[in-house]
Amino acid sequence: MSPTPPWNVRRLPGAEGRVFLVTGGNAGIGYFVAEQLSAAGATVVLGSRSPARAEAAAAAIRARVPDARVRAVRLDLADLSSLGTSVESLEVDRLDAVVHNAGVALDHPPRRETADGHELMFGTNHLGHFALTRWLMPLLAAAPAARVVTMGSFAAKSERLDPDDLQSREDYRPKRAYGRSKLAQMYFGVELDRRLRAAGSTVASVVAHPGGALDSLTPSRPPVHVRTAGARLGAVPAALLVQGKDAGAWPAVRAVLDPAVRGGQLWGPRVLGLRGEPRLEPVWNHLADPAVAARLWEASCELTGGDVPTRTPGSR
Repeated sequence: MSPTPPWNVRRLPGAEGRVFLVTGGNAGIGYFVAEQLSAAGATVVLGSRSPARAEAAAAAIRARVPDARVRAVRLDLADLSSLGTSVESLEVDRLDAVVHNAGVALDHPPRRETADGHELMFGTNHLGHFALTRWLMPLLAAAPAARVVTMGSFAAKSERLDPDDLQSREDYRPKRAYGRSKLAQMYFGVELDRRLRAAGSTVASVVAHPGGALDSLTPSRPPVHVRTAGARLGAVPAALLVQGKDAGAWPAVRAVLDPAVRGGQLWGPRVLGLRGEPRLEPVWNHLADPAVAARLWEASCELTGGDVPTRTPGSR
């Protein structure tokens, strides 16, 4: 047998016949995840709160990827009661992967809440994806070897969860609340795989993060993103340490497509975890704490009104 060729971010393995959902696929890193997966030949569904923005993103992908199979569904992770309808609107009998990418980032107070009364960033970034996974699990289990890819953040590396104040009611600081919401997502991705493996499921859960990804280093994709010449020149010094959102998408794309990727792994950029081609990273020490993960899982079940089924028809 010939050895597996080295991973090449510009020459991806074919994904014809496979169906992927990218939450927040209408902008930012999610857009580039969707564009790259479309270029690999997959059918890609963009999940977005805004149908108009999603259609604009789909048109931008079609302009760059001949014969792209891309479409959009309305998906609002801040409204848990709407998720079942969103999953029905996928109109597929199986799902080969979901990329949990969508997110809200607030820079300034005041503290805001979702329609369900949850702190907006924790409720959208973590609880919304937790509940969405519950709805998607039958479709994922129907695929031969589906993957749940959770997009975390390098900002989560320096954060720690407070299990007694997951919703930042006692001490709300927007940047910290964002970092903790992404950390909660990453805990979920690791713990989900632990539970899937214990159940003998065919579904795998992988965590990725984009490193440092700036708009000013991101190539234009009008009308989704337009980079001015001034922004491009001003970002040149930053390019030594960070990268554009097109490159920030690489770890998640590899987590979806690379046959060598395994559940429970963490993928990020090669250079200091901030830029470069995707590589396998050791799981961060605090992410490997099963006690915190178990408390978060319990709280998430209570706050969303149900558990994520890990024992599926594909289980042994």
